[in-house]
This record gives sequence, C-alpha cells and structure tokens, in this order.
Amino acid sequence: MRELLSELDAALARRLPCVYCAVVETRGSTPQKAGAAMLVYPDGSQAGTLGGGCVEAEVKRRALLGLNDAGRPEVLTFCLDDDYGWDDGLICGGRMTILAQPLTSGGAALDAAADYYRTLRDLAARGAGHTEAVVIGDALGLPVGDRYLFDATGTPVAHLAARPAAEAVAAHLVPLAVRPKPATRHGVAYLPAPPRVTLLLVGGGHVGHAVAKLAAEVGFDVWVLDDRERYVGADRFPAASRRLVGDIGTTLRDLAPSLTPSTFAVILTRGHSHDEEALYHLAPTACGYVGMIGSKRKIRMIFEDLVAKGIPAEVLERVHAPLGYNIGSQTVPEIAVSIVAELIACRNVGGTDAARWTWRRG
Repeated sequence: MRELLSELDAALARRLPCVYCAVVETRGSTPQKAGAAMLVYPDGSQAGTLGGGCVEAEVKRRALLGLNDAGRPEVLTFCLDDDYGWDDGLICGGRMTILAQPLTSGGAALDAAADYYRTLRDLAARGAGHTEAVVIGDALGLPVGDRYLFDATGTPVAHLAARPAAEAVAAHLVPLAVRPKPATRHGVAYLPAPPRVTLLLVGGGHVGHAVAKLAAEVGFDVWVLDDRERYVGADRFPAASRRLVGDIGTTLRDLAPSLTPSTFAVILTRGHSHDEEALYHLAPTACGYVGMIGSKRKIRMIFEDLVAKGIPAEVLERVHAPLGYNIGSQTVPEIAVSIVAELIACRNVGGTDAARWTWRRG
C-alpha cells in the first residue's frame, strides 16, 4: 500500500490522469479485503491489485469509462457467484464493494486530491496508525466518494470533500487501540490501519535472517540485535529500520522501558545463556508478543532458572515457547514461515489458536 500511494503521489504531481480504485467493504470470502487498492491509467496499465480475475477486469473497464467521461466517484458491487467467478475460480460466495474515484480534474481540485493522498501516504509511512473514512452511501446525506483521514488519536487531519462534515463522520470511529476491523456504519466505510508492529529480533543468525526477510514483506517494522557486528550489517538485513550491536543483556535492559504492546520480540540467539538473558529482560515488558525458539527441554530449564531469579511464573506463561506453528518444519525457511505465521495471527486477530505447550505441565 505504501508503494502504491507513492506511485499515486508521483502521478498526481505529473498531472497524469488515473482512477484510484479501492475495496471499501467485503462480506464473506473474497480474494482481497477492504483496504486493497489499484490505480488505473488511461493506457489501461495498472498498479496494485483488487484480486485479479473478472472483477478486476470489470473495475478497470468502468474506471477507463470514468476517465474518458471525467466522471464522479462510483460505487461498484460484485457478488462472487457464477457471473463473476466461474472462469477464474473465484466463486467464493462473497461480496466486494469497490469505490472507483477518477482523478482527472485540473487546477484546485487536483491539488486538493494530491494534498489528501500525500497526507495518507505520509501517515502510512509513519506507521503510527490512522483511519480513512469513505462515504459509500447516503445515510448521512454526504456525497459518495467523500474521504476523511483521522490520525491515531481520532483527530481529523485531511479531507477530500466539497462540504466537509468531519464531526459527523468521526462520531462513528472506533479507537485503534482495540485494533478494529474495516466496517461500514451509516453509509461510511471505515478503513483502520492500526499502528505498525515492530518486530525485535534478538539474534541475527540463519533463522533471524530468514524471519526478518519474510516479516518485512508482510508489513512488520524489523529491528535486529546481535552482539556480533557482522551479523547485523545492512547487507544482511537491508529491510531493518534499526540494527543494534551490543551486549544482549545490557541493550535489552536499556530498551525494555520503551517497549510497548506494538512491539513483538523473538529470541533466536546462538546459545542457551544468551536466550535466557534475553528472556530475563523481555518477559516482564509490555511487549505484545514474546517468543523464544528451542526444544521443550531447553525451555523448561530456562524457565526454571528464571523463576529462581525472581521472574514470576505467570509472566513466563505468556511467552510463546516453542514459538511458531507446528507445520513440521525441517529447513530454515520453513521455520521462518512457521514463526511469521504465528506473528501475523497475533497481530491481525490478537492471538493464536495453535496448540500450546505449557512448561509447568510438560
């Protein structure tokens, strides 16, 4: 999404006409969920995707008509049944609502659109969280296609509307702290983007390297810590936003007060003692997720040592160890998949239903 918004910003700066097509509401099973977006250009090229298949092709067709007619924003609804799914295998039984917004006008209107989408791009890049509200019905008497942006606190920061009504739209916002899902209320589609989760990897070895690469691709802000400089270089972790070199215990002790529920910590060091030291500092923090790799025997030994050092057993109960889903992983990439899958589940749905081993019961 950040790449798409950067491309849109560049297109508007060049006064290149395009149509911003965004999924604003879904029901049931669909190939993309609310928030997915696509740009359509006059030559038929596109950036982004709405899931492919007949639906995407039809949206492109309608978008090109809008470009040619300099049309108003249009709400398009598709039921994924025999009409829109048979040829592409998309008979999911769901429904997608897509808003196609032509960005063709010159002068002040295009400048206003450029300012709005630039603000949206900046909010997405900052990662602190925001909500976009898009009018798709007439329950509040507002024009279809009007858009409003609210920052992480719910404060309005931008709008793209002829008759702004931010207060009426804000009345139905849900705080980002509860990690709300996209929803439509009173004819307005609310598209929340919760704060981006920081993934703190303690250990830059083979598994840490593989986890970092995959985690960055699915939207985590990656930090990596190791006491060996050669394992934390930009060549090894190009997508990491922070690369920390130093004693593991000392560094984590200093970091601990700043860690929040939007920080997930994964312990993947090269040895038993380093794992134990890392967990000693991380287990009591406010991190939304703390996980440690290792065998059940190793984990039990570390937990028993930490209890003896004063870490409450209840604190250790929330640690994901062994971490990751049990998918029969054999290779480093497979281990990374199992770990990142669990991280995604905890980020997106607030937990995991995977069977968990409890160290005190064995």
